[in-house]
Amino acid sequence: MSNRLIVFIDSVHPVLEEKLTQAGFLCQRHFKSSFEELQNILPKAYGLILRSRFTIDQTFLDSCPNLHFIARSGSGLENIDTKLCQALNIRLYNSPEGNRNAVAEHALGMLLSLMNKLQRAHQEVKSGIWDREANRGEELDGKTIGIIGYGNNGSAFAKKLKGFDVKVLAYDKYRKGFGDHQVQECTLDAILEQADVLSFHVPQNKETRHYFNSQFLARMAKPFYLLNLSRGKVVSTSAVVEGLRSGQIKGAGLDVLEYEQKSFESFFDQEMPTDFQYLISAENVCLTPHVGGWTTESYIKLSSVLADKIIADEVN
Repeated sequence: MSNRLIVFIDSVHPVLEEKLTQAGFLCQRHFKSSFEELQNILPKAYGLILRSRFTIDQTFLDSCPNLHFIARSGSGLENIDTKLCQALNIRLYNSPEGNRNAVAEHALGMLLSLMNKLQRAHQEVKSGIWDREANRGEELDGKTIGIIGYGNNGSAFAKKLKGFDVKVLAYDKYRKGFGDHQVQECTLDAILEQADVLSFHVPQNKETRHYFNSQFLARMAKPFYLLNLSRGKVVSTSAVVEGLRSGQIKGAGLDVLEYEQKSFESFFDQEMPTDFQYLISAENVCLTPHVGGWTTESYIKLSSVLADKIIADEVN
């Protein structure tokens, strides 16, 4: 086991390194090393631990001839050429179980904030404005929630909604037979016809890029609240602005944005797109910096879950 080197190219919670070291792996940290600086160590790597600092493509994998697995702390694998990894017999691990509860709680918090106009009311009271009528809220009770994508995050959100007197519908193109006491499995058309709240919990791929667009918006039968805690490019920003302007979208909670890159901080140093300028000025929009799954507890769970998966498969 001592010759099995695991290279950490992104920082994660230390419990992952601790568990892997206890299992007999040799772990090395290269959190800030450039791709060029990694060239001396990658040929020796048995496994890689990462988040999203690098795109794992042909060029990167050519530098890892002895690689057996890649482990992604989190859920999304869009920065990894999964087909190439499969062809090269490189196993892939991720840990969506680690932050699904955090994402679900964040989604519920966003929804309740939007429906009760908490942001607007808070700012007005701080500014000395006491306007009760304009801040009249709307109850979740009796509403129909449409969840698109019923994996770890979608099912966790449905679980959180169980305590409310709501009807929860879920559609997943790749899953069947998941209906139970907390959710009704349905077609996409059923969600389009009935949903008062639309929440996306799908991965980003060619099929889901701009899944929510102007055509999707036009098919929604009722005004609704929109939530996106999946990936930014799943939802077209221009379609969101279109819906907000027309009143078809009553409020939008976006933890992710289609403008996101590997590093989003520098975005604010550039001239911001017109659609984004609208979002940040709208009172019925709640924006957070891709932190839905980023809690104190999930930080630990993401690494702990990942360690258990790696050890179960890789330790003979």
